[in-house]
Amino acid sequence: MMLSSSALLVAFLLSQAQGFLSSSEDDDLPENWVLLHVVQGHIGAGNYSYLRLNHDGRIILHMQSLKGDADLYVSDKTLRPSFDTYKLQSVTCGHDMVVVPGDFSRPVGIGIYGHPSHKESEFEMRVFYDQTVPPDLFDKGSYTSENGQKKQKSEEAEEEDDFQEEESIFWTILIGLLKIILEILF
Repeated sequence: MMLSSSALLVAFLLSQAQGFLSSSEDDDLPENWVLLHVVQGHIGAGNYSYLRLNHDGRIILHMQSLKGDADLYVSDKTLRPSFDTYKLQSVTCGHDMVVVPGDFSRPVGIGIYGHPSHKESEFEMRVFYDQTVPPDLFDKGSYTSENGQKKQKSEEAEEEDDFQEEESIFWTILIGLLKIILEILF
């Protein structure tokens, strides 16, 4: 009798564990995330596979290593990020997740690295758009015209802003040095 109740308990626990493990990954995701893409691939040990992200807004990269160990590197400065040149990374065994902020310049480079601990890695990446983050109305890189179309600031205007900022810092430092010299002399 004791043996059969133990067997029933073990069977019950195994069924609960199977139900827990087989529950859909999408059940845990917020309702306001919109699935944009699903990318599947293989990557050899020590190699990179590169993707390009052009979507605006806050983007969530949700990658699962199905076999081996694939790692995720993201950058808005280079289209070929690596473990030497990246802005965001996720290098866990299994689930990797990176949240790409909406203020990253596009296109964003995504590097998927096959960890050398496995001969080959297989991955699935789901790309989500987060609808909860409203667009930034005070975005420094753009403005909206009267008819509602978004226009980019000219490169000359951006360079002029950078020059004025550098000039302002220069004058602040120079005035500070002059005050110190005057205090020493008088």
